Amino acid sequence: MVSSADRRPVVVGVDPDPARRTALAWAADEAARRRVPLRVVHAEGTPTRGYRKREVRPSWEEWNEALHAAGEHVLQEAVAFGETRQPQVEVSGVLAEGDPVWVLREQARDATVVVVGSQHLSRVREVFGSASVALPLMAHTSRPVVVVPEPAHSAERPPYFVVGVDGSAHSAAAVDFAFEEAALHGAALRAVYAWWPGHFDVRDEEAAREECRRLLSETVAGRTAAHPGVELHHELLTGHPVEVLTEASARALGVVVGTRGHGGFTGMVLGSVSQGVLHHARCPVIAVPHPPAPE
Repeated sequence: MVSSADRRPVVVGVDPDPARRTALAWAADEAARRRVPLRVVHAEGTPTRGYRKREVRPSWEEWNEALHAAGEHVLQEAVAFGETRQPQVEVSGVLAEGDPVWVLREQARDATVVVVGSQHLSRVREVFGSASVALPLMAHTSRPVVVVPEPAHSAERPPYFVVGVDGSAHSAAAVDFAFEEAALHGAALRAVYAWWPGHFDVRDEEAAREECRRLLSETVAGRTAAHPGVELHHELLTGHPVEVLTEASARALGVVVGTRGHGGFTGMVLGSVSQGVLHHARCPVIAVPHPPAPE
């Protein structure tokens, strides 16, 4: 039985477009797997956008009322979708005014994970543009952030997750979460260490490879005892970390990366790797922050 302290909800930010429900579906399924509530969040923005300068602005009250009514409609439809998809999950809705990043950061405080969608055809604009939600959310929340691409991704059978390992504490946190996800999905786990030869003198290649293998083994050591049903594969692959993880996760259920780590990816902050993976991956990307040190 799950205690109330362990029933932190899965939080999902919903898109106004009812055709874009892949992230909401992923979040509802995750809540069912974890046996926790689902909290559907819609940020309706503020009544200061959307009108051209030459148009007559309605009164603040009328505009705010119109935004609120539209937001309520979006939220009700999203909640109904979640309840229909997973009838056993407790679904609630939150309609909030403000910037979506700020709203989701606030809602993430007591969450298990935060889920957002990303439209594949406009991934460059969404991830790196001023309207981006995923990157600032990943940078400023202490909870794992799941970015689910639209349209839905087709995963390979038997299912597997990919996790990036670089020997840092940040990637260790990602490995822990990846094992948990793999166990929940009944999937295998590919722990991938990307070895980038350009960082080493050719005479040190074999020694460097051995060091990479050691860090990979040490990072995943002991996790299989907690999740004996997860089939684990160690993989030392050659290439740029972003390219390696993107290719390895092409048909995966998801790829898990730590944020703001470094180490095996010498000379690169893992935050930049997570951004690159987010830009190129075709599957859900799960960004896991390193837990803060106890005070």
